[in-house]
Amino acid sequence: MEFNKISEKWQKKWEAEEIFKTTEDKKKEKCYVLEMFPYPSSDGLHMGHAFNYTIGDIYARFKRMSGFNVLYPMGFDASGLPAENAAIKANKHPKEFITKAIKNYIKQMKDLGLSYDWSRTLKTCDPNYYRWNQFIFLKFLEKGLAYKKKSAVNWCPECKTVLANEQVHDGKCWRHESTDVELKQLNQWFIKTTDYADELLDKIDDLDWPDRIKSMQKNWIGKSYGTEINFEINGKTWPIFTTRPDTVFGVTFMVVSAQHQELDSLVTEEQREEVDRFLKKIKSVSEKEMMLIEKEGVFTGSYAVHPLTQEKVPVYVGNFVLADYGTGMVMSVPAHDQRDFDFAKKYKIEMKEVISSKNQELTQAYKGEGKLINSEEFNGTESKEAKDKITQLLQKNKLGKKTTQLKFKDWLVSRQRYWGTPIPVINCESCGQVPVSEKDLPIELPYDVKFGEGNPLETNKEFTDVPCPKCNWDAKRETDTMDTFFDSSWYYLRYCDPNAKEMFNQKAVDYWMPADFYIGGAEHACMHLIYARFFTKALRDLGMLSFDEPFTKLFNQGMLHAQGGEKMSKSKGNVVLPEVISKKYGVDSARFFLVSLAAPDKARDWDEKGIDSTFKFLNRV
Repeated sequence: MEFNKISEKWQKKWEAEEIFKTTEDKKKEKCYVLEMFPYPSSDGLHMGHAFNYTIGDIYARFKRMSGFNVLYPMGFDASGLPAENAAIKANKHPKEFITKAIKNYIKQMKDLGLSYDWSRTLKTCDPNYYRWNQFIFLKFLEKGLAYKKKSAVNWCPECKTVLANEQVHDGKCWRHESTDVELKQLNQWFIKTTDYADELLDKIDDLDWPDRIKSMQKNWIGKSYGTEINFEINGKTWPIFTTRPDTVFGVTFMVVSAQHQELDSLVTEEQREEVDRFLKKIKSVSEKEMMLIEKEGVFTGSYAVHPLTQEKVPVYVGNFVLADYGTGMVMSVPAHDQRDFDFAKKYKIEMKEVISSKNQELTQAYKGEGKLINSEEFNGTESKEAKDKITQLLQKNKLGKKTTQLKFKDWLVSRQRYWGTPIPVINCESCGQVPVSEKDLPIELPYDVKFGEGNPLETNKEFTDVPCPKCNWDAKRETDTMDTFFDSSWYYLRYCDPNAKEMFNQKAVDYWMPADFYIGGAEHACMHLIYARFFTKALRDLGMLSFDEPFTKLFNQGMLHAQGGEKMSKSKGNVVLPEVISKKYGVDSARFFLVSLAAPDKARDWDEKGIDSTFKFLNRV
């Protein structure tokens, strides 16, 4: 049977009659089906993409046949580092590169027979789209949800830009797995995602999402309950967070992060040379690496005053403390923490046992609870009771307080690259950071820039050199662009009416949202999926939305591997292209084979012998 001719006939008919074009219909129950939109690379779609979109297409068609009014759109995540890097590699301008890539993607998707409403297509590199990124940023700035500060940031020397914490995997760039991430001190823009940490956690169990995604988000936010204890160092108070205030009498040293902004103030002249040698030796260390690497440090020359005993304890700089977790310094109790125990053994630091254990000798840290010893008036008190009593004593004497701590950090959105949304701020020496007026949006990317070292936008003086909106003196436009995840944090709202003159059509959003069925990979759990939830809640609080969550049901598709179980990769030469398979076997054979290999949430291997069998089966049918 000539499946290709049949497919071609019906695809032309669908397109001519706009059969999948959707409008609001209050007489019908709605169903908003959505896949995470793709980054359009020069390589086009492979069968892994086709598998993902086939799942969504089957579900959308099923819902239509069940009487639902179905919204099933598609667009393109067309800004950001991947597009810019691919364009530079191809020796093309990103705008030209992306335009060509999108045309190819649309052709491939239509050839696959996917039932998208193409009238709603959007691309995030379009000024008509990213003007609303800028609008949202200004609203966040107005509400105090956007701010700029100097920070130790993750820097990828390959991307030549800053990375968010979520984009550093085992000390490597998420896009360049062999490139070590470095740390730099730079002024950066942040979005205050931590303001919504509690709400992101509170009702997460109510979501119809895979349990592992919910667990990943809980762990990423990482809320801990404990006590903040004030230690004095060189006349300054350093609040230190701990979940074990019952061990405070066992503190024998402190460790400050090697990336801490105030490290220099702790280093004495006698120790400066040794500390400098240590800092040159180490680079950025991710949180995961800290669990694996050998713990190392150097004495700074400073001492901390213990708040309850007034004893002086040495302050070390170490390679295993995060600068942006708590105050970037930890109290160390080697008798009751294995990491501290190993460090103390290595550097011959005193250990003081304060929780009674059965160990005659300290051969390893005792991490459990028990009765306190060597803890003054708290001797004999059980750990659980001692935690409360010691915290109360600290609070009474204004030496500490009960508190919570998050692993979750504010979202760093500055990128020193070209192909992204320009941040709508002008920097004036007299007036400071001046927001661009909403009437001047969009601030469009200039076409003419020079690629190479540094930020390409800084090479276009017509773009950078502008008058200050307040004082009219010479000023400089912000040259950082937004993280590409800003684009994907609200695109599902724009689909409801991509041609609206406002950010989105309120009536359309009220009808279609939240999305009913969202399909995408589990790897987005701690980036896109958290950011989209944050955006929804923040926009709700700005009076723009009336719901709390963007996606009612989340479905993680399984991975389609190449034959033999390897990941499909152009560099390995094992990528299977949909058009090649469709030409040989027909689109229906390819789609049927993809979803019949295994359950759609399970991994499966490509097997051309299997599709040949599917082709023969469909011929018999």
